[in-house]
Amino acid sequence: MDFDYNSTRPKLILAEYGRNVQNMVDYITTLPTKEERNNHAQVVIDMMGFLNPHLRDVADFKHKLWDHLHIISDFKIDVDSPYPIPERDAIHPKPELLDYPQHRIRYKHYGYTIERMIERAKKIADPEKKKSMTQSIANFMKMAYVTWNKDSVEDETIIADLRELSGGELQLGPDVSLTKLDFKTPPPGVRTKGGTTQQNGNGKNNKKLKKKKKH
Repeated sequence: MDFDYNSTRPKLILAEYGRNVQNMVDYITTLPTKEERNNHAQVVIDMMGFLNPHLRDVADFKHKLWDHLHIISDFKIDVDSPYPIPERDAIHPKPELLDYPQHRIRYKHYGYTIERMIERAKKIADPEKKKSMTQSIANFMKMAYVTWNKDSVEDETIIADLRELSGGELQLGPDVSLTKLDFKTPPPGVRTKGGTTQQNGNGKNNKKLKKKKKH
């Protein structure tokens, strides 16, 4: 006995319409006269609209159904369509190639944005604004460094990297202190090394109440 499984059937071109619509469209393509094909095609169009009521909200609802009829037939159906037959290449257009950045990033952990910020800061004429912008860039560089390296960094390292990236035009004196970044403090509710706090299933913090039992 031969069983009819979906895995052995031809693949559905538009699965949302189901096997029956696919079979009917295949049958229409075999009809000998255009008059017969036109009559049957109109019935199938009405059925397709009934099976997919959400398409009624789509602009030019009928046009969409006729396009789908041609697609389901693999563009083999010969009927008098009230709309232009869609182009096969327009159904599955090839995506345009994306232009990826080709510029070289000197320090990848700082990123290209930092280099652009530095170039903008170098053009600032006002000394105070330039100094403020320079310090902001240094603070951002420090945050980026710690984020990617997962380690602390001395302010002198950030200031030296900024001086190098700017070609010596953006400099901060040794008296400048950058933003302190402390990633060692655990967030609220997370068990610390000493076990003084813990997080329950509801996400609330409970103090450790257990005491050593007296013997």
